[in-house]
Amino acid sequence: MVHGVSVELTPGRVTALIGPNGSGKSTLLRALARLHKVDDGEVTQADGAVSAFSAREFARRVTLFAQSRQAPHGLTVSEVVAFGRHPHRRRFAGPSPEDRSAVDTAMTVTGVQEMAGRSVGELSGGEMQRVWLAACLAQETGVVLLDEPTNHLDLRYQIETLDLVRDLADDRGVAVGIVLHDLDHAARVADTLLLMSAGRIHAAGVPHEVLTAANISEVYGLPVEVETDPRTGRLRIDPIGRHPARTRKQPVEEKA
Repeated sequence: MVHGVSVELTPGRVTALIGPNGSGKSTLLRALARLHKVDDGEVTQADGAVSAFSAREFARRVTLFAQSRQAPHGLTVSEVVAFGRHPHRRRFAGPSPEDRSAVDTAMTVTGVQEMAGRSVGELSGGEMQRVWLAACLAQETGVVLLDEPTNHLDLRYQIETLDLVRDLADDRGVAVGIVLHDLDHAARVADTLLLMSAGRIHAAGVPHEVLTAANISEVYGLPVEVETDPRTGRLRIDPIGRHPARTRKQPVEEKA
């Protein structure tokens, strides 16, 4: 359950929701996407409550990248990505030049263009993750909601996905809301962080204000050290476990 939470997604900015499992991050994101009922409060856009929009109109405004999506059988990658254009098509009309352009662009920026003709049944979990992300981007909405988009991705595509999120905000003026588990990723990509605990906001603000050792230790129940990389200016979070970091032993020289 989420209690007394207020969040504003601003065009051209990335708002990241972080916190331990069960803190309410995904519930809040799903409420913004109209997939979770709001009992007390309201989700609005500039021209009114989103509850008043038809499903088609809402899908032209907001897209959600969710974790739990099953790969449809018998379809190619390009056909799945084209799902994102359905809110923009007229009934019984084929894809327009704008639709084809949006699909091509989405596949290019997510790195799935080379497998456009492959069956999605042949893809790995990480590859399918990128295909669904491409479908969301093809939808071309002003608000993009992403629920842990870097899960199941290798290091290269984790970083490329975070770069893509920044491109959406910086280059296209999209309002991005993103749930992340990795605090270093959150510090890297977000303009604003909401640190959640037990369904409430524990801290909110820019990464350097939120990702303090005191805040993280209190919410996660784990001692951490936080420092700023002198070269990049980015925050680095180092959780302190029961075992100290292992150091590489020096080789023993043999005497003749």
